[in-house]
Amino acid sequence: MLSMSDFKEKQILFIQSDDFSAENKIQIVNDNVSFSKNGEIVNRLSCSKILCVFVIGDLSLTTVLIRNCLKAGISIFLLKRNFEVYASLGCVAEGNYLLRQKQYQCQNEFGMAKKIVDNKITNQIELLKKSRKEETENFEKFKEDSSEKIKNAQNEKELLGIEGNASKYFFKLFFEEMDWYKRMPRTKIDHYNILLDIGYTFLFNYIDSLLRIYGFDVYKGFYHKLFFQRKSLTCDVVEPFRCIIDRQLLKSFNLKQINEKDFKYANGKYYLEYNKSQKYTKIFFEAILGNKEEIFLYVKSFYRCIMNEENEFPIFIIK
Repeated sequence: MLSMSDFKEKQILFIQSDDFSAENKIQIVNDNVSFSKNGEIVNRLSCSKILCVFVIGDLSLTTVLIRNCLKAGISIFLLKRNFEVYASLGCVAEGNYLLRQKQYQCQNEFGMAKKIVDNKITNQIELLKKSRKEETENFEKFKEDSSEKIKNAQNEKELLGIEGNASKYFFKLFFEEMDWYKRMPRTKIDHYNILLDIGYTFLFNYIDSLLRIYGFDVYKGFYHKLFFQRKSLTCDVVEPFRCIIDRQLLKSFNLKQINEKDFKYANGKYYLEYNKSQKYTKIFFEAILGNKEEIFLYVKSFYRCIMNEENEFPIFIIK
């Protein structure tokens, strides 16, 4: 089982298949993971400093590299381009039964759910304040009212209603200039909803892989309840970070990176052509990796909170 010092001192190494060609490779050299370009080492990191390696996309790994990583206690996660983990090697933290025991016996699930929802709404209001500064006073009032309602909520159903109303308020105002209709997950009613689905999926898979590093049971949540094959804990932790995708969508719209001709319409649904998907994949990919340290620190603090409920529950505030 990994110790707390591992989480404090070590780093996550990202390897993207796009960075490699016949002349570029990654290898172990003198107890360092080294990245070579045209035969020359351009970057290296000591094995003792690496917590895990994320391999994103299709890439050939030698058995020597895998063996040396596992020998150094480095977990390897193989991810699809949408960040979905399809295999892992040496994920020793999955045996962290003490963490799962604490997770199952947690006595403050509703209190944590309130903090998650309040954090999500706080970030939505922060985005609104930055995009529509002339209405800051109205947004502050809405935030205060929402926080009061969350504080007085008696059950998860009431809390879900508060979150839903806040999201409707947010989407309508934040995406107003995009001729926004409404948020309808997975229905493909317009290209903006498709792009949000893509971004949220990337975010979900990235956070899911981080939770697995620590050994969490990602199916046991505290806000999203148990449901067959649903990673409820991942659904919970994603909530405060959805603002990253929201902000990127509006930014891409303003930069004219979104082209309606990239989308086709058939059988009552919009869909993104396959040869156009890489452009939008890169946009959301970079947005998430631009906040990877903040997300990692949040998950680390969440781990500490579950292990000892006297520790403060983490909060993420978008910059």
